[in-house]
Amino acid sequence: LTPLAAQIRTLLNQLGTSKDSSKLQQNLQQIQHSTNVLAKETNTYLKDLASVPAPLSPTEQRQQKLQKERLMNDFSAALNHFQAVQRQVSEKEKETVARARAGSRLSNDERQKEEPLVSFDNNEDWNQMQSQEEDLGITEQDLELIKERESAIQKLESDILDVNQIFKDLAVMIHDQGEMIGKILF
Repeated sequence: LTPLAAQIRTLLNQLGTSKDSSKLQQNLQQIQHSTNVLAKETNTYLKDLASVPAPLSPTEQRQQKLQKERLMNDFSAALNHFQAVQRQVSEKEKETVARARAGSRLSNDERQKEEPLVSFDNNEDWNQMQSQEEDLGITEQDLELIKERESAIQKLESDILDVNQIFKDLAVMIHDQGEMIGKILF
């Protein structure tokens, strides 16, 4: 998970820069999705590992307990890192959408103020004005990109909730493992 979180952080640093593009957005979403799927699968495997019967020898029991704890601690640390990066991506995406929406409202307000104040004597002046409006305003394509980013934010927030559930599952496994070890030793 940690190398994938590092890739996400690299892409995060490119958001809002000249390198920001729809391809970057798609790549970021794909890596986030893959990381989330990997986290869920790892959680399932850790649950399966918890149900493996304890060895008979006390030495092997201690060794198995230490290995399980190390795996769970490593997984927990990787999940924490992934979750922190996800939250940063979510905040940056929200900021981007808010700026785009503000720009959209501003350009629409400016257009509405200009329309009644301008009159043209010929079609050439009118065409020039419309061309300038298109250059200044938010296009339908820009609005579609905003909608896509909002959808990506909702998916990301859903993924964050999934990671939170994995943390809860992990805490239960750690608690159950402690009870099981206590029963074996006493």
